[in-house]
Amino acid sequence: MNYIKLFEKIKEKSSFLCIGLDSDPLKIPEHLNDLEDPVFEFNKQIIDSTHQYTVAYKPNIAFYESRGVDGWISLQKTLDYIREVDDEIFVIADAKRGDIGNTSKMYARTFFETMDFDALTVAPYMGVDSVEPFLQYDDKWVILLALTSNRGADDFQFLKDSNSGESLFERVLAKGKEWGSKDQMMFVAGATRAEMLADIRNIIPDHFLLVPGVGAQGGSLKEVARYGMNDKCGLLVNSSRAIIFADNGENFAAVAKEKTKELQMEMKLYLTEKGII
Repeated sequence: MNYIKLFEKIKEKSSFLCIGLDSDPLKIPEHLNDLEDPVFEFNKQIIDSTHQYTVAYKPNIAFYESRGVDGWISLQKTLDYIREVDDEIFVIADAKRGDIGNTSKMYARTFFETMDFDALTVAPYMGVDSVEPFLQYDDKWVILLALTSNRGADDFQFLKDSNSGESLFERVLAKGKEWGSKDQMMFVAGATRAEMLADIRNIIPDHFLLVPGVGAQGGSLKEVARYGMNDKCGLLVNSSRAIIFADNGENFAAVAKEKTKELQMEMKLYLTEKGII
């Protein structure tokens, strides 16, 4: 999916929501455990109940690869099912890969050829040669970690260059913009630091941002839209646990639908205020 199609999907659905499929087998409703593939059935019901309100899904790969072969099978079935339901939904592999060039080529092949994801989260620490292999695919996206929402972000991301005064995360944004255009590069910017999105926009005014931290982590959707939205929206706001684990009983999918619809309606308001829809 390219930049224009993603923007058109946002306008069509009045939504810039990404749902994180962090499908922990220990947290899914117990009544699913008697089925052949409980994780896939959980994902399937979440997708069935939410796809009309969201533009993206983001399986966190750790919750699948931790189960070995069975987990990879659940992941592939989930990806295939999303494509079956709506082949224009944007699907992100949240794998945070990043290694020397030859290894990155194999990671890129895994997620963009073998599994056909639209995007992959990538760690930038090893520099340009570790990122370039992911940028060699048409209509595929690198989502570069820049400013994350976890507590440990303070350990490195705010370290400043003694000469320029530039923070490390700002350096990542500036270099990432050189490596990939707005048609192939996004950046992770956490919702728990929403006020900093204005500064981020000074560096990358046009690129999309993947914004985690809304919902269970306490980030404010209103503040994210206020500081981070551009004239093409430029946001994919992720919510995971607050949607998929909002209920752990037999009505979990219906509750997830209501939570998703609530977020979509709020997003519609901000898109309207911005004049995008």
